[in-house]
Amino acid sequence: KERKKVTCQMCVLYENQCFGSLCMNCHRFRQTIDFYTRILGMRLLEFGEGRKALAYANYKINFHTAGHAYEPTANNPTPGAADLCFIVETEIGDVRSWIESLGVKIILGPVTRTGSQGIITSVYIHDPDKNLIELSTY
Repeated sequence: KERKKVTCQMCVLYENQCFGSLCMNCHRFRQTIDFYTRILGMRLLEFGEGRKALAYANYKINFHTAGHAYEPTANNPTPGAADLCFIVETEIGDVRSWIESLGVKIILGPVTRTGSQGIITSVYIHDPDKNLIELSTY
C-alpha cells in the first residue's frame, strides 16, 4: 500500500502512521503503573536497566519519576500536565460503570466531543498524578 506523504517545514510524515511512544512524568510511580494496568488494562513492559513502560494497542508509554528523568527530556517535565485521549471499543456506559466500580471518580461524561476521526463519546478521569485521561468511543 502506498503511503501518502504529508510535508511540514522540516520533516516528512506519513498518513495513517502512529507515533512511536510518549513519555509521562509521575510522582506516584507504583500507583501510576497500577492505575494504567489494573484500571485501564494496559500491559506492563520492562526493559533496559529496570525501566518500565506500558503497552496500549501499538503504542508505548514510558514513565519517568519526577526529578529522575532519562536524558534527553522535555524542557519542563511536570507530573500532572498531560491530557490524553484513549479510544476504547467498549460501549461508553459500560466504561463509566467499570471505572466507577473501581472507585475512580468520573470528572465528566459521557459527553460528545470531536476526535481525530470524527464524533466521539467520552468520559474523563484523573490518573494518580492528576493527568486528565479521556476514554472515548466512536
